[in-house]
Amino acid sequence: MTAEETLRSLGIELPNASTPGANYVPFTRHGDLLYLTGQLCQWNGERTFIGKLGREFGVEGGQMAARLCALNLIAHLRAALGGELNRAVQCLRLTGYVNATPEFAGHSQVMDGASDLFVEVFGDSGKHTRVSIGVSGLPCGCAVEVEALFSVC
Repeated sequence: MTAEETLRSLGIELPNASTPGANYVPFTRHGDLLYLTGQLCQWNGERTFIGKLGREFGVEGGQMAARLCALNLIAHLRAALGGELNRAVQCLRLTGYVNATPEFAGHSQVMDGASDLFVEVFGDSGKHTRVSIGVSGLPCGCAVEVEALFSVC
């Protein structure tokens, strides 16, 4: 099954690909590498999951926020590939930024929300390396931001 077919079969709807809010582009391609700008936990421009992990949210809420970031990444991936997700060869790396209290230690578990979605949608091609980083703040107070690197054709 293609990624598009998998999305349909799972009943997963993608948000609209957002436009940059500052002086950057949503993606850039160099050869067969496609770099996707970090995406916040928002749905069609409406930011959700505002706050910190370890205070407003626990791991489960963080996973939902990371999954939403991943949905936005897939929407941008589709846009970057001219609407053809089947041109995505492999997700190479995810980097996740978790807005957390100093005591919070579940950064990696939060990022499973994004990682699990990529494997669910892309199968083995969705398996990737990953970095999970705790930060003291993110744009607009969002709980999670995730960026991605793909090999594409």
